[in-house]
Amino acid sequence: MLTAFLMSLLTPIAPVLPATSKVAQSASQRQIILERQEMRPLMGKLDDVPMFNSNSPEIVQTEGILLSAFPPEGMAHPKAHLNFPFEGRFDLFTHHISKAPPPVDLRTLYIGAIAYNPTDQPVTIDTLLGASYLSQPDAPFYDAPNYSLNNNGETYRGPGDRAMLDILRGRRQDIFPAQIVIPPKQSRMLMNIPIPVKELEPPLNGRSGLSRLRSNGTVYIATLSLYARLNADGTERAPNLEEWENILKNGELAKPRDVVPTPPDRTEGFFEYSRVAGVQLGSQWFGNLTDKDSNDLAIPKSGESYSYGLSLLQYGTMGTGQVQTAPLKVRYPDTAYSAHGNYGVQYNLTLPLHNPTNETKTVTLSFQNPIKYDKPVGGLQFFEPLPDDVFFRGSVRVRFRDDRGLAQSRYVHLMMRRGERGKPLVTLKMPPSDRRVVQFDFLYPADATPPQVLTVTTTP
Repeated sequence: MLTAFLMSLLTPIAPVLPATSKVAQSASQRQIILERQEMRPLMGKLDDVPMFNSNSPEIVQTEGILLSAFPPEGMAHPKAHLNFPFEGRFDLFTHHISKAPPPVDLRTLYIGAIAYNPTDQPVTIDTLLGASYLSQPDAPFYDAPNYSLNNNGETYRGPGDRAMLDILRGRRQDIFPAQIVIPPKQSRMLMNIPIPVKELEPPLNGRSGLSRLRSNGTVYIATLSLYARLNADGTERAPNLEEWENILKNGELAKPRDVVPTPPDRTEGFFEYSRVAGVQLGSQWFGNLTDKDSNDLAIPKSGESYSYGLSLLQYGTMGTGQVQTAPLKVRYPDTAYSAHGNYGVQYNLTLPLHNPTNETKTVTLSFQNPIKYDKPVGGLQFFEPLPDDVFFRGSVRVRFRDDRGLAQSRYVHLMMRRGERGKPLVTLKMPPSDRRVVQFDFLYPADATPPQVLTVTTTP
């Protein structure tokens, strides 16, 4: 569950991959294959919708505060509160794991999201979309094909994958009420959901979720952790509002803390991205991918390709120099400096393809997982044979008109290993002067490791 991202947390700043076409790795005889092509920065930008990003500590073993954007005044531990009010559109992203702490404690851990209305008028929060899933039993991690058609929405691997698929498909789970009204100077729970471990071996379980919300007034938000309370007969119950309010006012930051991030200005040694706990600016990336000074995107020459980076990040810009990471408006000092990985961010990309030649061309659009690099190496690098490490689990959507002129909307589930080329999502036969618009979108799922690329190829 954690392997791919943990590998990405510790990354060398200096380039380590050679720019030769084929290099044998002495330990495993695995080869790095360089495919020469153009890497392009991704056009467009993030919007300015704030996202409450609760992802640190990832593994939670104590009761406490996960992330609080409440004001610090009147709180027992003021430094645990970051004082960021929300109003209008905002997102709430959560990704946490319960691991039974020693000595073994198999109580159910609850994750709560509390909202407080500081005003003198009622405030209404609408849940536009919402999804949250457990690793077990909702969305277990298991092997799958690297490419599966997923128009029925039934293919997913892991809770991050499944939750992002629901949002992409425009869904709201029943566990999220369509609307919550918060009276003046009062709190209400946006979320009060369990992560059980009692029947699992090992006693480890995770939960990922995303909600798109809209408030008609100012609210403060916090995510918190509490273990189940016991009824008189010994059965468990969910914590109530008063118990959540008490941990908010009196609790400390939950533990254990994640690895401390490397300052972003570090230029030598190794770079620790760490996990995110803060409020980021940016929920969706909108991009119209065209040539310079044109409304079209000319297809590559025969036998050539160009690619656009997805979720490019510091020291992983794939030769473009572009960092797409959402900036954090507030954060805790021992957590990530920015929202590395853009978990929960939706990419909405339009490709107005044009065949400017006088010959019919076959064009493909592919989602690929090349080896991460920063400085240009002359193309994209792939492994042969592939390692076992899965770096991306998630569904993407492509919408286009096929060669018969019929509108198509296709969901494709991808499970890609590090250094994997990927199969075409779309294949178009474009006559001379043909224009075809392809729309590509997906939400970057938790438990994936950035970056990836979107590649346009004209076959020979």
